[in-house]
Amino acid sequence: MTEPRMQKQSPMIEFWQSVGTKWLPFADAASADLSMAKLLRLTLFQWTVGMAAVLLTGTLNRVMIVELGVPTWLVACVIAIPVLAAPFRIVMGYRSDSYRSLLGWRRVPYIWLGSMLQFGGLAIMPFALLMLQSQTVGPEWAGPVAAALAFLLTGTGMHMVQTAGLALATDLSTPETRSRVVALSYIMLLLGMLISAIVFAVLLADFTALRLIQVVQGAAVVTLAINLVASWKQEPRNCELTAKDRTVLSFDQALGLYRSDPVVARLLTVVFLGAMAFAMQEVLLEPYGGEVLGLGVSQTTALTAIWACGSLLGFIIAGRRVERGGDIYRLCAIGLLAGVVAFSMIIFAEPLASENLFRAGVFVVGVGAGIFGVGTLLAAMERAQTSDSGMAIGAWGAVNATAIGCGLAAGGIVRDAVNFLIESGWTAGVLSSPSAGYSVVYHLEIGLLFMTIAVLGPLVGHAREHTRTSGKIGLAEMPG
Repeated sequence: MTEPRMQKQSPMIEFWQSVGTKWLPFADAASADLSMAKLLRLTLFQWTVGMAAVLLTGTLNRVMIVELGVPTWLVACVIAIPVLAAPFRIVMGYRSDSYRSLLGWRRVPYIWLGSMLQFGGLAIMPFALLMLQSQTVGPEWAGPVAAALAFLLTGTGMHMVQTAGLALATDLSTPETRSRVVALSYIMLLLGMLISAIVFAVLLADFTALRLIQVVQGAAVVTLAINLVASWKQEPRNCELTAKDRTVLSFDQALGLYRSDPVVARLLTVVFLGAMAFAMQEVLLEPYGGEVLGLGVSQTTALTAIWACGSLLGFIIAGRRVERGGDIYRLCAIGLLAGVVAFSMIIFAEPLASENLFRAGVFVVGVGAGIFGVGTLLAAMERAQTSDSGMAIGAWGAVNATAIGCGLAAGGIVRDAVNFLIESGWTAGVLSSPSAGYSVVYHLEIGLLFMTIAVLGPLVGHAREHTRTSGKIGLAEMPG
């Protein structure tokens, strides 16, 4: 029955299946080994995700609030729009796990679909923002809708590229090195954010509307170029793995298998609360530096680079702790406590009029977020050995991204609500400083961090069912 069916295939399909990998991108089937050079090139897709994150939550939110005069609550909601796609990361991961393709690819189609969505969103974004600021023609809702569409396309593309890219990286690695490969991908994300923040700070030192268009649309072109380089000849072609007649678990069955681990629910709760606590400040740090401390656009954009440096240090700390046999969940608690210290420093920066204390606080926020992010990511991958990599990464990414989006929106809304109460006289002079709205948000974040520690507590010292052959996650332990 099989041979007649194969003879009835389209000549076009037979042609493409027979074409050598020398002439086809993304199809290096010569070896299943993942060398360091190949791994580093693959993880370049994280650079584009980090670059888009810097634009959405750093540079553009400052530009919209300070330079374009858009209300903070509207900016926060627009920036949080990509969170609408975040819950679908688990679906994206499952679909890439179970994708059916005559050409034998599972991850690459989703990487490129995400890249095109990201490109389209960034291409129209500067015009949407300028229309949002000074719309002269058309209905009033056109500006907000255009901005929302640009952010939604970019955010959806980011989620899809990151989910499929991380899944491909784990597919190409061995079980013994899988968590270290994912950790390296996280480093590449931070490097992408760091380099992008520095570049954007230099390019936007003299801000003009034309320069904004050039920078954002240039980022769109760079996104396609980098993702092309990252994906070229990476995924081996395996037609059996993507055959139409193969047996695959349904989405409900795959999700049930992942959730069968009793630790998963509490861990994902920790991820949500902690990520939201660290994210509420992202939409406010740069406006806080500009409005309260009087920093310029270039100086506030550089804050993202400071945060990224702190996150890299957080990874180094996390790596040494894991190498010495430290408990992953205790490591997450250390990151949360670092966040408490960091937000306290930021709060005191305004009454002390200290720009350096503010910068130091941003750096420590990065350290805490880096430790917490790496710790929860490693814990999630460790608890997910029973499911395919796409489902595992999609579930962690869906919860993490949803929490970040909720935190972004909540931060802006709370800040504006507090300032409205102050202007209306509801606080009776108790709160009157320009930094009051920001301070309330930072205090709420400290409260959320303590709540996360309480939820995390029962997991500390938890016996791990799945162990790695080595606890190291340093570069020396990478494959190849």
